Amino acid sequence: MSEAEPPKASRWEWLDEWRRERLAKWLDEWKRERFIRRVLRRLARQRVRLLRHPGDLWSIERAVQYNQRVVNALCTCHMRGWVEPLSDSVPFGDLSAESTVPGYLIKGSKPTYRLTGAGWEVIHGTHRVVVTTLIVATAALAASIIGIFVTFRLAS
Repeated sequence: MSEAEPPKASRWEWLDEWRRERLAKWLDEWKRERFIRRVLRRLARQRVRLLRHPGDLWSIERAVQYNQRVVNALCTCHMRGWVEPLSDSVPFGDLSAESTVPGYLIKGSKPTYRLTGAGWEVIHGTHRVVVTTLIVATAALAASIIGIFVTFRLAS
């Protein structure tokens, strides 16, 4: 008796592997873009609750929690022109239960960002509406021109 041979690989197996890799890459890109837009929406929800003296410290509600992924997303948004730094080094920290800011709670400094007009357009999807309108208008113009030519051909 001969030893059982392993099943032969399909000659199209490489194509399936390529499709899986391509799909995984596409999903990874989609997740990263979705995270960037989510950070942009979180940035838009921030608001200043009160101004603390001395030192003009802002107490921000719904502040974006910073980690490396968020910093990378904000840098990407800045590169695309969706946000711009409002102040470059603002002290940040957590408030205590009494809403006071003792010196030891100030953890460091970070930039404060504001949304630009392009950032608001990304959040509200204005660009997609404009592009869709342009495509529909171009298709309507093409249909009208074709209709005119067909009418003149039939009349002749």
